[in-house]
This record gives sequence, C-alpha cells and structure tokens, in this order.
Amino acid sequence: MANSPDTGLVKDESVLVTEAKAGSYEAFEELVNRYEKKIYRLGLNLSGNPEDAEDMLQETFLKAYEHLPNFREDSRFYTWIVRIAINQGLMKLRKRRSSKEVQMEDATNDDGDVIPREFADWRPNPEQEMERTELENILQNAARALPMTFRTVFLLRDVEGLSTEETAEMLNLSEGAVKARLFRARLRLREELSKILKRG
Repeated sequence: MANSPDTGLVKDESVLVTEAKAGSYEAFEELVNRYEKKIYRLGLNLSGNPEDAEDMLQETFLKAYEHLPNFREDSRFYTWIVRIAINQGLMKLRKRRSSKEVQMEDATNDDGDVIPREFADWRPNPEQEMERTELENILQNAARALPMTFRTVFLLRDVEGLSTEETAEMLNLSEGAVKARLFRARLRLREELSKILKRG
C-alpha cells in the first residue's frame, strides 16, 4: 500500500471518490475544488442571489459528504452532486416563495452600500461592459421567468453544457422529455427576449 506522490498528475474522479469513501478528507477536498465553481454558478443561475448560491454550494457539499457512503458510483460523482444541488436550490426557492422574499436582491457591504454585481474579472471598455452586463441580466431574468421544469433543463444543457443523456439521468427523465423541454424553454426564451428587446 505504497502511497506514491501524485505531483503533476490529475487523479481520476473515481479514484478520488474511492479514497474519499475510505475516509480521505484530502480526496474529498480535491473533489470540492474541482467542482465548486460549477455548482456555485448553477446556484447563482437558479436563484439569482449570490448569498443563496453560496448557501447552496455549502449545503450541496455537506450533504454529499454526509451521504458519500451511499453513493453507488453507477453515475459520475459530478452528476450526483448536481442532482443534490438542484434539490437544494429548489427547496431554497420554495422556502423563499413561501416567505415572499424579493427574487433579485443586491448584496450590500458593511456601510449599507450596494455592491455591484460582477459577471467577469476582465473588463473591456465601460460601455461594452454595460451592454454585456445588461444583456446578461436580461438573459438571466428571462431564464428565471421560465417554469422550473424548463429552467433546470435549460441551465444544465445550455449553461452548464451537459449532454442530453447526463441531463436526463440527473433529472430522472427520458432523453425525449429533455429534448422537448429544452426546445420549449428555448422557444419561450426567444419570445421573452424579443419582447424585451422591442421595448428597448
């Protein structure tokens, strides 16, 4: 049982899962590092709120750590945690709807000043940046207006770039149902965006 140092070598996901199941916290941490950005982005796209996305991220990995012994490895670890993340996100949205919180709230600093949302670390000129941010806001708001059944399919396929097969597996749907929902989601988005752009 010699432990050869893996410097420079990227461990396979299944190896990390096996090690994490055997009690290696380092292996689990590596899995977190590998996927936290994707899960955070999914949370942000589902909720539209950085705080909720952060909560969702933490809850997802806590649940994954808790239930790791039950993970059967008949699917990818990433597929499994996305499923957990979607469940966490849906629960959060249901709670928020019942407590009638505002969907798009801006983060504030200690002085109560609004912290502007940033979608990228690089900036072209301010005018281009404003147009791009406006467009992204429009698209995100339009996506959030979709019914949840269409929104989750759209986010997984078009935003996260998962395959139809992976999306179907995550949502327990047939591939045909995924394609149909994605088609309807894109249609509704196109309709919504053309309305908004005409108004502008």
